Amino acid sequence: MHSTKKDIETEADIKLLVDTFYENVNKDALLSPVFNEVAQVNWSSHLPVMYKFWSSVLFGTMAYKGQPFPKHLPLPIEPTHFNRWICLFTQTVDSLFDGSKAEDAKQKATSIAHIFQMKMGFIGTLSRPQ
Repeated sequence: MHSTKKDIETEADIKLLVDTFYENVNKDALLSPVFNEVAQVNWSSHLPVMYKFWSSVLFGTMAYKGQPFPKHLPLPIEPTHFNRWICLFTQTVDSLFDGSKAEDAKQKATSIAHIFQMKMGFIGTLSRPQ
């Protein structure tokens, strides 16, 4: 059975992905309080930053200038938050898109979440051979 969904190909696709994902985040009982009550995200300024971030990650546009990790460090987040974030992101991508860029987006989101968790001490670092 052939999918009728298209791949992530344009900046408009990035905007659709980001907007839909954060709509889902805002409906989520675990993630919404972190974004809205703790971080008090200003969505009108945050969403355009996320468009640039994902455009840079997926299209190599270099539009995003910043360091996302330090902003996450003070938040009361644990592995369950990261797992939920990855789950919602994957569901959002799968609901909207199909193709190699869509797969790339899911893989990169998972990698970013794992790197953040490792930096926060939730995942043990790889041991180096002696």
